[in-house]
Amino acid sequence: MKFGKVEFCHFLQIIALFLCLSGMSQTELPRSRSKPYFQSGRSRTKRSWVWNQFFVLEEYMGNDPLYVGKLHSDVDKGDGSIKYILSGEGASSIFIIDENTGDIHATKRLDREEQAYYTLRAQALDRLTSKPVEPESEFVIKIQDINDNEPKFLDGPYTAGVPEMSPVGIIKTALPNMDREAKDQYLLVIQAKDMVGQNGGLSGTTSVTVTLTDVNDNPPRFPRRSYQYNVPESLPVASVVARLKAADADVGPNAEMEYKIVDGDGLAVFKILVDKETQEGIITIQKDLDYEAKASYTLRIEAANKQVDPRFLSLGPFSDMTTVKIIVEDVDEPPIFTSRLYTMVVSEAAKVGTIIGTVAAHDPDASNSPVRYSIDRNTDLERYFNIDANSGVITTAKPLDRETNAVHNITVLAMESQNPSQIGRGYVAITILDINDNAPEFAMDYETTVCENAEPGQAIQRISAIDKDDPPSGHQFSFSLAGEAANNHNFTLQDNKDNTASILTRRNGFRRQEQSVYYLPVFIVDSGSPSLSSTNTLTIRVCDCDADGIAQTCNAEAYILPAGLSTGALIAILACVLTLLVLVLLIVTMRRRKKEPLVFDEERDIRENIVRYDDEGGGEEDTEAFDMAALRNLNIIRDTKTRRDVTPEIQFLSRPSFKSIPDNVIFREFIWERLKEADVDPCAPPYDSLQTYAFEGNGSVAESLSSLDSISSNSDQNYDYLSDWGPRFKRLADMYGTGPENLYS
Repeated sequence: MKFGKVEFCHFLQIIALFLCLSGMSQTELPRSRSKPYFQSGRSRTKRSWVWNQFFVLEEYMGNDPLYVGKLHSDVDKGDGSIKYILSGEGASSIFIIDENTGDIHATKRLDREEQAYYTLRAQALDRLTSKPVEPESEFVIKIQDINDNEPKFLDGPYTAGVPEMSPVGIIKTALPNMDREAKDQYLLVIQAKDMVGQNGGLSGTTSVTVTLTDVNDNPPRFPRRSYQYNVPESLPVASVVARLKAADADVGPNAEMEYKIVDGDGLAVFKILVDKETQEGIITIQKDLDYEAKASYTLRIEAANKQVDPRFLSLGPFSDMTTVKIIVEDVDEPPIFTSRLYTMVVSEAAKVGTIIGTVAAHDPDASNSPVRYSIDRNTDLERYFNIDANSGVITTAKPLDRETNAVHNITVLAMESQNPSQIGRGYVAITILDINDNAPEFAMDYETTVCENAEPGQAIQRISAIDKDDPPSGHQFSFSLAGEAANNHNFTLQDNKDNTASILTRRNGFRRQEQSVYYLPVFIVDSGSPSLSSTNTLTIRVCDCDADGIAQTCNAEAYILPAGLSTGALIAILACVLTLLVLVLLIVTMRRRKKEPLVFDEERDIRENIVRYDDEGGGEEDTEAFDMAALRNLNIIRDTKTRRDVTPEIQFLSRPSFKSIPDNVIFREFIWERLKEADVDPCAPPYDSLQTYAFEGNGSVAESLSSLDSISSNSDQNYDYLSDWGPRFKRLADMYGTGPENLYS
């Protein structure tokens, strides 16, 4: 076949088109990730899905859905028989598909920074049978990035510290020798740009606060070269005299200082400490000040940094000096005694007015005012001592007794004559010297017994003595029997020469029925100068003892009344008899008083004065005492109470008639009237109480006959009705009737 140029060109176009279609089919096959599709009855190789590459720009802000791409199956002939279905991430919510054309649109704004891609699945179905004509295929929609996020500093704002005077760092210092004391903080703003700073890029900023930390580059300096303080001489020890501070522009440990007194005439009187909180130097007193001894002091004070930076030693010494002058002010001081404590001694035998000693005090002020003395009587309540107001001589005012008080501690007052409010106090301890003025005596009350079967020479008691005196060499007592008992035949005494003595028996055969008690006088002499003596009587009882010599009974009554009662039992019986007699007399007297008639005032109504407080009643359950139904009925017939100051006829007309009224109504009316009187009575108690009144019952048939309520006897009342009451009232009818025709014959 021969081709012309035109035919040859058309042939080349057809071959090129075939090659392009063949190449496209080979390229799309692996992208579909499909497996061979088999239909029933026959098998064939799957035809490839046909779609373009899907990419979507983020942050689309249009009003219409954003077109993403198109799905197409080679089975689709364009006649609407194929239906496309989309599933997977964002299907229906973000991405929608036109089931007829396979066009995919995005309905929401997408953000790549939130999600960079979406994985979806597509399927082509036969519209009539809803059976897949293509296997389900998976594809990815990628979100294309745009520059919509500016750079951000994650940890900003930043703070940094750099020592002052520091060399270069990452953020370089632009000024040399930056001084913290001049400016200690700098604020920097840092900007970061993306796209390497090209046009269209975004930027972000942050702040960096750079603080200059302190170094010890400033020495301490006192604001003044000298200071002066005035203090009173009465200021107590450890009191603060002054506070001073050296200025230091540094802070923290670089400003810590030490103070010390380096020179002056008050090194032993004052000391200086540092207040760690304020870095002040505190000057305090170590010894008492005395204006009369020294009126002023001069101190040289040094302040120095505790920590020094060698790099800044060229700036000068890191210490400073100042002068402090302390002026002591005179204060009117109380008199001062020459001794803090005076010790004196005096014999207890000293007579009244004996001089014991002398105290002395003086006014420490320059005026040297005279001093007057007195004794603080709170320390000498018994007023044993006196003191001369001018000389300070202490004398005895009463006889002294060492055994009562061996040492007297008294306070002596010294007052300035010109200013009595200034009082000094001196202390005096007066020791009383002992003399032998107390005779010896038994050390205790001895209860000495001797057995009836005692043998001669048997020791029945060991005695000792005491003496209130206190001789320097100790006590030495001697014992003997008094002269009247020296030759007795019952007992003897043996001096043991150790301040004790033993009482011995001289015979046997002691009998209680013969003599139950023996009295033995013992003569005791002390070793004082002059010596004193006393006679002390020892009581010895005769007792019945067992085989071991232990006393069983020492009463002689056992022999005197062997078959009777002891004296104590007789006394007890007599007391019981007397008590019974007294009781009998009381009973007889009370019975006689009960039989005596009570005398009452005739003008008083006794019945209205009997008030019982111990009867609480039975309450509402008590139906036996009286008719409760009558009291529960509130419909009471009330009538005005009659008055005694009206005429008899008014009383007669107003008096209610009780003849036809039931008893329960009468009692109810009576109780109501009494209650009403109690309510209006100003003297009645303000609390509920039970009052019992005597009720006289109904009136008689003739009702009241008394004329006591009438104003006068010459009443105009007609008493003719008396003649109708029968012969018993004839006498009254004659007296009050109007005519004889109405009287009985």
